[in-house]
Amino acid sequence: MLRNGLEPWHVLVMVAVLVLLFGSKKLPEMARGLGKSMRILKSETAALREEGQAVGATAHADGPAEPPKQPEPVRQPEPVRQPEPVRPDGPVRPDGPAGPAGR
Repeated sequence: MLRNGLEPWHVLVMVAVLVLLFGSKKLPEMARGLGKSMRILKSETAALREEGQAVGATAHADGPAEPPKQPEPVRQPEPVRQPEPVRPDGPVRPDGPAGPAGR
């Protein structure tokens, strides 16, 4: 669909719109501000990387770390016992519903 999404004439149109919107005097100032922001971002990310490496190095220099504590095993709940169904004519007797067979 967008095989060549950004062609040279697209860039020219965007530059023309920027010049019309901000004027030729503001564009260099905006570019300087953007450049300063990019430098600050780059220096901060480099500082964070160095800090992360320094923290990792001091953690190993302090000696062996304590082994992680093992979590307690999860106990499975006991199954809920379901009550036996009640029949409308009463509970089932071992000798049959009518009573003893010899009667």
